Amino acid sequence: MLKMFSTQLSGLFKRLHEKEEEAIEDSARILAQALSGEGKIFICATNEMKAVVAEALYSAEPLQGAEEWTSSHSLENISPNDRFLFFSRTSDDEELLPFAEKLTKEYIPFVSVSTIMSSDSHGIHTKADVHIDLKLTKGLLPDDEGNRFGYPASIAAIFVYYGIKFTLDEFIKEYEL
Repeated sequence: MLKMFSTQLSGLFKRLHEKEEEAIEDSARILAQALSGEGKIFICATNEMKAVVAEALYSAEPLQGAEEWTSSHSLENISPNDRFLFFSRTSDDEELLPFAEKLTKEYIPFVSVSTIMSSDSHGIHTKADVHIDLKLTKGLLPDDEGNRFGYPASIAAIFVYYGIKFTLDEFIKEYEL
């Protein structure tokens, strides 16, 4: 079972790389604006996607200028140079959607990462400056009854996060030279 999951996960990573490479680069550009303007990169994540926050803030290689957005923050204290990075399982996340609408009304650029559901025509992806689709509409593995299981949303999100981070690091390095 683990071998099959590993194969499916490798396929998912390949699809994300091939289909979302341009969006990952555009995301890094938006976030680089925060760092070049002495702003912050605020990360907002829900449920299992909080794993990305932990990776961005507490890993061996934290994301420069990153901070988790919490309820103690206020939009009144946001600098025009600040940028946001959203992570949610699906683009119709009820916790992040109202906040995405506020950011849009305030013209604050943000990137979102989630799976776009086919019925979602008003989701976070329609408000974000750049959206990266995780393409996880069902689990990766079949069971004996024809259902699917093994839904690695946080693993896919961390893969995308690293794509953004590596690209952002390259931009920063080029800018400093």
